[in-house]
Amino acid sequence: MALLKVENLMVSYGMIQAINGVSFEVNKGEIIAILGANGAGKTTILHTVTGLLSAKSGKIFLADKEITKTPAHKIVEMGMAHVPEGRRIFQELTVYENIMLGAFTRKDKAEIAQSLEQVYSHFPRLKERSRQIAGTLSGGEQQMLAMGRALMSKPTIMLMDEPSMGLSPLYVTEIFNIIKEINQQGTTVLLVEQNAKKALSIADRAYVLETGRIVLDGKASDLMNDDGIKKAYLGE
Repeated sequence: MALLKVENLMVSYGMIQAINGVSFEVNKGEIIAILGANGAGKTTILHTVTGLLSAKSGKIFLADKEITKTPAHKIVEMGMAHVPEGRRIFQELTVYENIMLGAFTRKDKAEIAQSLEQVYSHFPRLKERSRQIAGTLSGGEQQMLAMGRALMSKPTIMLMDEPSMGLSPLYVTEIFNIIKEINQQGTTVLLVEQNAKKALSIADRAYVLETGRIVLDGKASDLMNDDGIKKAYLGE
């Protein structure tokens, strides 16, 4: 069943057509990767799906409900979380304060406390540094914090934008292992990522985006062995 469905999405920045008739589906329980070079429109898709940008035309559905014109905060309440490119944590707040901001749409204190413990089980380092000022964390720890904050909204689907960007290889491996773990515990994942090899290694399926259009899609394992993909994205 499609948890997220995008139909013929068109997005413009003024006169510039950024997204041109994109359609894709994310089924419940999947990890889906959107691959593409810088400027292909990957981030624009995520911003439009999460309500941060308006679509020129096309439709977006979350669990069969159309959300094309739904405000971003309402989309969060409906079960979608967004881990933005560049982390976007609140540098001056503590780790704990950043995490708790992710629960702003929730009211049940006992359930929020339970979610906090789950976040700490995924990211023990955040628990150790809960009173530390977030801006003093390393890049990898800040990425973990952004993911932890998103999990506090108790999402059914998590959209992640370039989670490996600027991280050391060690942190990249750790972050991708945690994404897999989060998915195995029931959260569907839509992943935008320039590190195609890592993304395909954990994804079920993938879509390849070029200048605002999807030019290829299929099983991640098949794309991993596609000569064109190898040459363009895997450096082989």
